Amino acid sequence: MALPTDPSLPLADLKVLDFSWAGVGPITVKYLADHGATVVRVESRARYDVVRLGPPWHEGKPGIERSQFYASYNTSKLGIALDLSTPAARDIARRLAVWADVLVESYTPHVMRAFGLAYEDLRRLNPRLVMLSTCLQGQTGPHAEFPGFGQLAAALSGFYEIAGWADRPPAPPYGAYTDYVVPRLAATALLAAVDHQRRTGEGQHVDVSQVEAALHFLAPALLDYELTGRIATRAGNRSDHAAPHGAYPCAGDERWIVLGVQGDGEWRALCAALARPAWLADARFASHAARLANAEALDALVAEATRSHDAGELAGRLQAAGIAAGVVESALDLHADSALAGWRFFQWLEHPARPPAPYEGHALRLEATPGKLRWAAPALGEHTALVLREVLGMTEEEIARLIDERVAW
Repeated sequence: MALPTDPSLPLADLKVLDFSWAGVGPITVKYLADHGATVVRVESRARYDVVRLGPPWHEGKPGIERSQFYASYNTSKLGIALDLSTPAARDIARRLAVWADVLVESYTPHVMRAFGLAYEDLRRLNPRLVMLSTCLQGQTGPHAEFPGFGQLAAALSGFYEIAGWADRPPAPPYGAYTDYVVPRLAATALLAAVDHQRRTGEGQHVDVSQVEAALHFLAPALLDYELTGRIATRAGNRSDHAAPHGAYPCAGDERWIVLGVQGDGEWRALCAALARPAWLADARFASHAARLANAEALDALVAEATRSHDAGELAGRLQAAGIAAGVVESALDLHADSALAGWRFFQWLEHPARPPAPYEGHALRLEATPGKLRWAAPALGEHTALVLREVLGMTEEEIARLIDERVAW
């Protein structure tokens, strides 16, 4: 059986060796895999990818093949398992690096050096290799060896300071925040390096620090401090530019709408949409500046006015009136969302170790060469024999010996 390829996809001729784990690295590589790249995902039975052990699990039962968290980040990849503590496995890894156009890893710098798989080692074997390293604080500098996940990077890059309420301790954005936002930048940088490789034949090392990359999303706050000395801090749902601005209750159990009103025209439209003409005569709300100054009182009035409305109906009415508004959707809402259904965002895939399940698609669609979820995330070591045979040309006897000696699984 040859390695599966789809020549209709835009990256069908790209070969990727994926040594990453957790979020940022696998998500970066997922973009390549779902757009046609042949991706070999290297794992170990001695130390599982932490995401394999993370919920949600199928049927609520933990297990390394039951995590939909892991499954969502590793579609369209071939999975092999190696014990990199053995010289034979490290030799296999080096041979795969010679085959690859791209290698991605997401460990602190000493890990790949300890395996003899640092960029300076591999470039001697494959001068064309593009290697992307993405860890918490980059490959150089005083904090390069500082380990951690995206929750910690979100704190270090300033997101905790601005998320939450003014009278409460800092609150994080949801989950390992930088693991989710940095892959968009990392994939872009990686493809730029691949473009350079194809034009010049030269490889290079791409260093993506999660903390540094995340600062891109705090540019307004950083610029505000640089220009005015003002330090952005927690303000809940409040905004310096809109009032009312926040999440307001609607009819039903935990149903909410978000809205933001900027300027007098939108204010008048809101009063009309909520049938509250008396607000227009209230001196506390007579101007944009006055509404900002009296935001707490205004929030209470808006919450009382929205409470009896259906969230979807009210959102549509406000949007028609020119007001930014939307329903706070739950996971149940998202799976029933007509727009997502129309885009076929959720796709069902089969997996050898669990029942079929829905997977998230991509938010970007190339008109001529759209990507697709080609198959489910691999079981641990699912494609070890296939890769060793088809990529490295090993015989069945050689593969069996490596598996028997626990070099590979």
